[in-house]
Amino acid sequence: MDNPFKKILHNKELPEVLKKKVLNDVAMIKLSIDIADLFVVKYPNAIGDLLNGGGIDEVEENKRRKKDKK
Repeated sequence: MDNPFKKILHNKELPEVLKKKVLNDVAMIKLSIDIADLFVVKYPNAIGDLLNGGGIDEVEENKRRKKDKK
């Protein structure tokens, strides 16, 4: 089996088809990572925030409590 990298170095310039394929593969991997991040990390966090008080962070919650005491 020939090493394809030796052929690339021998020609010293990549064919356009190969460049497009590599860039498309990288873009697909990046898209897959973004989708996984959205549905595995961000979506459950958003649902958890909504169920635990509408996504109000601790600072806002403390400000609201202080206003309610006055």
